[in-house]
Amino acid sequence: MRLQRRLNLGFAALLVLFTAFLVVQFGVGAQLREDHHRRSDQIATAREANRLALQGMTDAETGLRGFQLTDERLFLEPYQNGRGAALVVLARAAAQTRDRQAVELLEAERQAVDDWLDQYAIPIATGSSPVGMPSNALGKQLFDRLRTVNSAADDAIAAEWRSEETADRRMERTLAISSGALVVAVLIAGYLLVRVSRRQLLVPLARVGDTIRRQAAGDRSARVAVDGAVELRTVVDALNDLAAQTEQLLAAEKTRSARAGLRQTVAAELQREDTDPAITGYRVVAQIGAALGAGTVRSRLYVPGTGQVAVCWPAGAPDLDPAIVDGLSDGPVGEPVTHADGGLSVTLGGDAECPGGYLYVCRADGPDRIEPSERREDAASSERREDAAGWTDSERRLLAGVAREIERALRQQSVRVHQDLLISELRMLDQRKDVFIQTVTHELRTPLTSILGYTEMLAEDDDELSPTQRRSVNAVLRNAHRLQNTIGDLLLLDRPATAADTLTEPVDLSALTAAVHAELGTAAQAKELRVTVDAEPAWVRGDRTQLQRALRKLVENAIKFTPAGGSVTCRCGADEETVTIVVIDTGIGIPAADVSGLFTPFHRAGNAMDQAVQGPGLGLAIVRDIVRDHGGTISVESVVGRGSTFTVTLPAVPVPAPVPVS
Repeated sequence: MRLQRRLNLGFAALLVLFTAFLVVQFGVGAQLREDHHRRSDQIATAREANRLALQGMTDAETGLRGFQLTDERLFLEPYQNGRGAALVVLARAAAQTRDRQAVELLEAERQAVDDWLDQYAIPIATGSSPVGMPSNALGKQLFDRLRTVNSAADDAIAAEWRSEETADRRMERTLAISSGALVVAVLIAGYLLVRVSRRQLLVPLARVGDTIRRQAAGDRSARVAVDGAVELRTVVDALNDLAAQTEQLLAAEKTRSARAGLRQTVAAELQREDTDPAITGYRVVAQIGAALGAGTVRSRLYVPGTGQVAVCWPAGAPDLDPAIVDGLSDGPVGEPVTHADGGLSVTLGGDAECPGGYLYVCRADGPDRIEPSERREDAASSERREDAAGWTDSERRLLAGVAREIERALRQQSVRVHQDLLISELRMLDQRKDVFIQTVTHELRTPLTSILGYTEMLAEDDDELSPTQRRSVNAVLRNAHRLQNTIGDLLLLDRPATAADTLTEPVDLSALTAAVHAELGTAAQAKELRVTVDAEPAWVRGDRTQLQRALRKLVENAIKFTPAGGSVTCRCGADEETVTIVVIDTGIGIPAADVSGLFTPFHRAGNAMDQAVQGPGLGLAIVRDIVRDHGGTISVESVVGRGSTFTVTLPAVPVPAPVPVS
């Protein structure tokens, strides 16, 4: 019998026996105990009812005697209650007992009650006896008979209760014996199941585990003895077959691993930037030839920054047939192709900027030359398949993989060459930009100085000017100053972006905030803006002039882009590590698409240009440079139509000690 069938039968037997135990112990046993308790309660109820019947009749007899002695009808009330209660409980007692003798005695007791009532009690209570009142002797005789029958009924009910208890003890003993037998059967079945499992499963599995540990320790010849169940013998056979195949594959894998390392070696060679491309190419083809056992290896590649590089290994080998060379460029990219002369080639892909190339490998002595050691190793491999020229699938995949590595390296070098060219062009453009700004600012400042000088002279002699001339001179002067400020901003942006050139000192930004507020108060009043300043002492280290310029440009922007009737708020606060300046306005806001380029020179928001708000777009770029030079950051939050909030954060410094006055 198969082990699986034995185990299934064993587990089924255990399940059946355990289920039977549960049914006997908690099903049948519980039901029998419940029936016993219910029957015991019924017998106890019948016995109590029989006692209450005698008590009721005793009360009735006592009340009747009191009526006889006193002729007071008040004594008839216990008589009526007692006899009614007696008849009710007698009926209850008869309904609760199943013993035939007890039922007959209870019926006799009821008859005795009826006889006492009919022959003695009712005539006395009603005074309607046709033959005279019954004697007390007759009443005593009838009541004594009632007591005798009641006592006999009580004995019968008690006997029934004792019989029920005896049956319950017998039932409990039977249940205990059955449960014990089932437990013993479960233990026996479990023991047999464990014994079969150990002999047929655990012992053979231990042998399997020992063999696997031996193989893991390096003993490739270890095998498992075929023993145990049919299923386990199948596993053992499969394990032995797997061990044999593993032993064969490891020998073949050793060769494949050596060849696979060629790709990493080739990649490392191609990443070297300090070697002549021709020398690198020769090393690569030499490694390919050694790994494939080839006689000659040829390659022609386009190296970015160098041009076409043709390499042959070993040096001095004859050139390829021109017809073969012409066909290599038309071959499928990345797929090894076998040629009529026994050679194996791979065409490398390319593009307009990096043309492709090829690798061509030939055996040393013709198409059938394979090293004996490699032939033995490949014969052990399940992947061994040869084409007509003797190239195996693993060799073809290896050459294709090397070709992909070379192609990837050439593309990366092409990208680096293009990046270098772009970086050089960007540096040249940056230099030209610097020269352009310096030239433009210099060429503009010279005539602008003359324009400002002569215009100011004309403005001073305003008594000799007509109103139209006066307005024209003021417009020229205003725009000349605007151009002068723009030139100053350009020069400021063109300075080196370092803070090392600035003269640093402890600066209280709250004082600078108050100074900027006083300086720009007239401009805010002219637009009917409400400017609020909330500044507490906040000390930083930096260039006072540059910091004041940055703060002034932030407040100027807030005033410029806030319509009349709006408000501008400037807050300055500090904690132990940072100083924060916040400028809030209720202006036109900044579109979300323009926020990313907001601090770029000459960048202007779309809604600012739509509303013709003047400005070259240099202010925020200057603020960013000044804040960055002082080791801080600047950020903005804005909603179109509701206003903007600019937040500047700078490193805080301790409050400087006051200088003593000498």
